[in-house]
Amino acid sequence: MISTYYQEQWQRVKETADPEACRELAEEVALAFLDRHYFNNQFESAYVKILCEMATAFSRDDLNRIGASALFGIVVESLCDNFEELQTAAYNRLMSYIIDYCANLPGNEAFRERMRHFGMRSFDDLYRRIERLRKTSGNYRDLVSFPRKIIVLSRVTIGADVAVTSVLVQRLSRTFPDAEIIVIGGDKINSLYTSHPKISVQSVLYSRRGGLLERLQSWFEVLKAIDHAKDGLSADQYLLVDPDSRLSQLGVLPLCDDRSYLFFSSRSSQMFPMQLSISEMVNHWYNQLTGESRTCYPSVWLDSSLRSHSDRFVGRLRGSGAKHVVAVNFGVGGNSRKRVDDIFEKELILELLKEPQTVVLLDKGFGEEEVCRSDALLACAAKAGYKVVDTVFSNLDKAEPDAKLYGIDAGIDQAAALIGHSDEFIGYDSACQHIAAAQEVPTFTIFAGSNNTRFVRRWCPYGLGRREIIHVDTLTQPPVYNRKAVLLRLMHARSQ
Repeated sequence: MISTYYQEQWQRVKETADPEACRELAEEVALAFLDRHYFNNQFESAYVKILCEMATAFSRDDLNRIGASALFGIVVESLCDNFEELQTAAYNRLMSYIIDYCANLPGNEAFRERMRHFGMRSFDDLYRRIERLRKTSGNYRDLVSFPRKIIVLSRVTIGADVAVTSVLVQRLSRTFPDAEIIVIGGDKINSLYTSHPKISVQSVLYSRRGGLLERLQSWFEVLKAIDHAKDGLSADQYLLVDPDSRLSQLGVLPLCDDRSYLFFSSRSSQMFPMQLSISEMVNHWYNQLTGESRTCYPSVWLDSSLRSHSDRFVGRLRGSGAKHVVAVNFGVGGNSRKRVDDIFEKELILELLKEPQTVVLLDKGFGEEEVCRSDALLACAAKAGYKVVDTVFSNLDKAEPDAKLYGIDAGIDQAAALIGHSDEFIGYDSACQHIAAAQEVPTFTIFAGSNNTRFVRRWCPYGLGRREIIHVDTLTQPPVYNRKAVLLRLMHARSQ
């Protein structure tokens, strides 16, 4: 059997502990698993077992992360990005297998015991539960009449927390106006929800780049936060709402009594019309669940001081002659497939700067790589003869107001405040497109990284303002996109 071949290769790699050999084998096994899945929907558990071993067998964390990266970055992402029933069922089977494997590792007695607390003793228990939840998640039901608390899981990524979670909390607060709403997530979501009068955020960290055991061990922190939030409440006094969160591994990990648990099966292709964005899907699901007929749009609730700071700065720009302020962000959250390339970004910035009385606010992004690319764009504009200011958000009051391009080092909430006071936003498929649409700022998204129509429609920005998509095929090799044509399409869309 071919899996025997890979098992033999794995034994050799494990003995040598060579990182490059480990990476090559992990990627090969992950892709081989997908080969069988795509060919005939076959679930090769032997391949998954090898990847689980590669992600847990070493004493060195850096080696274990190689296997985890292949498992999540190749297999899991491929099964989650297409919004298809076959892939969703395969993911549920895959994650149930992974969790069961890790629960039975030596030293994981606490994990195993907590699973048993929820009646989960085997792969079959996990898989049957998540499939039941997936198939019944949209059934109309009588919810708890007067929940004292509603606990909502973060989607972990900022863009999804704007597009999905912000819609969900608005719908819940309207249905249950007297309930306290607690969102469990990271510090970044807290900065976007800070001024909402009814929402509190309980911080739980989830490492999207962590090892396999590290990701699963975060379940304990999530359970701790949930237990704290519902302390002293019976099952009919609280609701736990899971919007297909990574904190629960997309619903596979149990979190509470399922009678108090609502699961938004966002990857289903049968529950939702194909043309809906994921924000519209939340409304569709919630209406189906409750019998209501309402719509809420994505929103952010920023600190008033950030809004005032941005308002003063943009006001100074307009006082110095700026008629049009364009917010730009080229961040892609570490997913290089969502970018076009350096040349395109430089050509776009220079084209915007040619426009009379137009000022560009370039959010420098997050992480060393994005900041370095932004610095190169600032240098390019300066070389072309434009006045450039490189600053940080806290120093905007001191920035000269007559420049054409501002490179601004800002946190996500600070960038959101600047976008909210701009006349338009341009960027890739990332958190900022959803933040812009949530504030009704005209949003132009250069949507690269996927040729799947359903994926593009699901993740396009949604809001009451103008929104446009310029799709770019960055996946075909050799590349087939034409930079000039992409730029012309964008500029034409802006002129309409």
